[in-house]
Amino acid sequence: MTRATAHPDPSSALPPPAPAARAHGERVRAHIVSALEASGGWLSFARYMALALYAPGLGYYSAGSTKLGPAGDFITAPELTPLFGQALARQLAPMLQALECPVLLEPGAGTGALAASLLPALDALGALPARYLVLEPSAELAARQRAHLAERLPERLLARVVWVASPPEGERAGVLVANEVLDALPVERFRVSTEGPLRLGVALDETGGFCWRAAPFEPAFAAAVRAQLGDVLQGLPAGAEGECCLLLAPWLATLLGGFERGGAVFIDYGLPRAELYLPERTGGTLRCHYRHRAHDDPLVLPGLQDITAWVDFTAVAEAAVAAGWEVAGFTTQAHYLLDGGLAGLLPDTGAADPAALQDLQALKTLLLPGEMGERFRVMALLRGLELSPPGFALRDLRDRL
Repeated sequence: MTRATAHPDPSSALPPPAPAARAHGERVRAHIVSALEASGGWLSFARYMALALYAPGLGYYSAGSTKLGPAGDFITAPELTPLFGQALARQLAPMLQALECPVLLEPGAGTGALAASLLPALDALGALPARYLVLEPSAELAARQRAHLAERLPERLLARVVWVASPPEGERAGVLVANEVLDALPVERFRVSTEGPLRLGVALDETGGFCWRAAPFEPAFAAAVRAQLGDVLQGLPAGAEGECCLLLAPWLATLLGGFERGGAVFIDYGLPRAELYLPERTGGTLRCHYRHRAHDDPLVLPGLQDITAWVDFTAVAEAAVAAGWEVAGFTTQAHYLLDGGLAGLLPDTGAADPAALQDLQALKTLLLPGEMGERFRVMALLRGLELSPPGFALRDLRDRL
């Protein structure tokens, strides 16, 4: 292994964890240290990220703390306002109506807020799926989702919701909707060198803290990074660091492989490859969220903070085509939602109504370029469907992929 890379500790600027959270974080840290020692003192970053986020009963998404909303670490579009789900329902309805007895699959359903707004809106449009499948491997999160939906949905809609621990197999027709799921897939981290991309991983420094450490040059890893990044890798200067999700293609193939016909919509923050891997972006795109503070050090507070990376939507498109799907649209979240009539969903209750003001503020967050409107992108995939999915008439950016 080469010399460890020192990094500033941002935890001193973050709110201190409560005693119970701190104790949980120590358990997560001990679990990662045990895995690290069993691997000879070094873990790839993808492995570290998987443990920190998904270790059973310990990882950020597998344990019992509140993740979303004002009491959590960050907020997503469905938690901002049900108008997001209502607008999305208008985009999904034509795909569902074109299929016979379709299911609607949502991986990573968070609090269940998207399902709570989607199902009534689809019902009003006459486009209810036969079943609403929530792909949730965490029993704790599934329990929270059940409780939330039981409060929000009438029994006849709640009866359509089914929780599954793995992607469905043998479904003839289905539509997938994934909001802020791709960014949480474990990514490999690399550093550009004269030999080629080096794999960055996690080790222990002399104080027992986690630190970055590059592995010796691995031809197989370098070849995998080159195969995914293509020509953009040549434009990165020596020493530049970045991320790539080598798990993406097999994950997507498994997720969508059960559908013979259908559609899929992915909503996440990210860019086409040529815009993501720029020579001036030499530090990568890792982003962590803790108590509504964002920073870029995933090696602090393991198990207590979210860890994400910006999505390479060109890689998503390539993985989809390799799995037998067509890329049917790609645009910004603002254009997608405006094409779905989001602004027209605001109730006409008067400017002084507190609920209307809250919805208006939420719409600004969803649509403005400085908020989620430009940073979040939407990609639609189709398989065996002869239609143009709504949402891309105002602006289609597939030529940039």
